[in-house]
Amino acid sequence: MKREEPLVSEPIDPTLNPAVSNKTRWTQLIVGVICMVATANIQYAWTLFVPEIKETFGWDRASIQVAFTIFVLVQTWLTPIEGYFIDKYGPRALVAFGAVFMGASWVLNSQATSLWGFYLGAAVGGVGVGCIYATCINNALKWFPDRRGLAVGLTAGGYGAGSAATILPIAAMIESSGFQSTFLFFGLLQGALAFAAAMFLRAPNQTEVKASNKLNQSRRDYTLKEALNTKLFWLMFFMFICVVTGGMMAVAQLGVIAQDLGVKNFSVNLYFITMAALPLALMLDRIMNGVSRPLFGWISDHIGREKTMLVAFTLEGLGIIALGYFGSNPYAFLILSGVVFLAWGEVYSLFSALAGDAFGTKHIGKIYGVLYCAKGIGALFVPVGNLLMEATGTWSTVLYTVAAMDLTAAFLAIVVLRPVLAEHVRASGVDRPVQVDGAPALARA
Repeated sequence: MKREEPLVSEPIDPTLNPAVSNKTRWTQLIVGVICMVATANIQYAWTLFVPEIKETFGWDRASIQVAFTIFVLVQTWLTPIEGYFIDKYGPRALVAFGAVFMGASWVLNSQATSLWGFYLGAAVGGVGVGCIYATCINNALKWFPDRRGLAVGLTAGGYGAGSAATILPIAAMIESSGFQSTFLFFGLLQGALAFAAAMFLRAPNQTEVKASNKLNQSRRDYTLKEALNTKLFWLMFFMFICVVTGGMMAVAQLGVIAQDLGVKNFSVNLYFITMAALPLALMLDRIMNGVSRPLFGWISDHIGREKTMLVAFTLEGLGIIALGYFGSNPYAFLILSGVVFLAWGEVYSLFSALAGDAFGTKHIGKIYGVLYCAKGIGALFVPVGNLLMEATGTWSTVLYTVAAMDLTAAFLAIVVLRPVLAEHVRASGVDRPVQVDGAPALARA
């Protein structure tokens, strides 16, 4: 006869467990950041290649940008499946697998002579980046339940800012050696770095984590089916789409926008450096994008996810409106694009941390995987943005539309999300046996 485990009325406080090792979990976090840095260029350096591909082959920009859309769709929409394999095989195997695909994608791009060749490279890259991104975020959520915002912010920040150090070398190599050689060299380099880092990754065991006592967090682990049956999940999904669309547009189209606004090659003199507006904006934007994720994640650990969303989403919306109005000035373009990336990058720390708070971490790979599909939906608007711009003759129409979506999400964060989350957390603690850090417990409301 199976022995029944005793139920206790209060969750065990794992902060009292001597097996908790800060050194171990911070080491795991650093390795995850390294993996993300190695992966970042697949998405964030793409805008540098688009003009060169267009000039070489003569294809229109909308057709070329379909590759970017394919990449994001594959990266995001396969994440629930990758979440299943993370739980089954662990982080090391998934990141190593992703590193091979990630490196192969740019090798394929280096040999492509047709649009379908670039589409294939984008799909392969989407699989690789998806495996690495989902695994590293998943691992950060599991190692740092007490500091989820900061941990996933630092991890996602590696992806957001990872290309900052290589933007200029990539741009220089494209100019000196051509975009094909650049694809090949950096593809092999990035794939090898991520594969080596993967060998050091592992998931925590049940004695190596400690819970938060500051935030609204669910008292049980939800399955994917249970999460999908909550109105909270779909509210988060809708808000994610609203906010991610503007940032995706900026990531993919910043080079094109700069060209159309006439500021791409304008030399900006900042006294200590003089260079063209676009590469300087891209470098600074990557830094701002990376800083925003741990910054806003850390803030959300202290004041709550909803209030942080209100501030960040409002800032992004206003920044995009200003970019549409003042973007033809190279200095304004430089500053405002940085503001947009500062306010946009945090979506990947706030929504992932909120998912862990709301649904627990046992099945978070699959749950956040479905939530992350919102990024794929946002990517569908990237080629649509080109068509809308060509139809209206101005980028302002596109920018004002996505700004309105950001401001809508900011409104929902404080007016709707806040009470819905509070009710969800209360409901999660209603008289049922749950798993708390590996020890069975009876959750309380």
